[in-house]
Amino acid sequence: MTSLHRVADRPTWLLSRANARAQGLLGEAFAAAGVRGYHYRLLAALEEHGPSSQADLGRATGIDRSDVVATLDDLVGWRLARRDPDPADRRRNVVTLTRAGGRRLVELDGVLDGVQEAVLEPLTRSERRTLLALLARLS
Repeated sequence: MTSLHRVADRPTWLLSRANARAQGLLGEAFAAAGVRGYHYRLLAALEEHGPSSQADLGRATGIDRSDVVATLDDLVGWRLARRDPDPADRRRNVVTLTRAGGRRLVELDGVLDGVQEAVLEPLTRSERRTLLALLARLS
């Protein structure tokens, strides 16, 4: 895409272009691994927070509830997660990461690490540290 002179040096434009590039690389890498970002995010949340309700997973990951259900359907079908009725409230499910899910998450961590390297490839180590520090301040 050719850049417009009016926006070419604007931080909002540059950040959005960098984000589009990063998201493209991430989407391609996850697709090659047979997953989407939502799969990774739910596996990571289950690993970090332990067994959780679907609603809590949605809140923890920023994924809409209907997308949580569809994504969990995949994870359960692949035996990476398990849904069980909540003993305290049979109307809701508790989702648990399986051992296979933990192993898959570690594999996907490697995919994500590769994407980070590809995103930052044009930068020197010093520039990377500076960029990450500046992005942390903007977040």
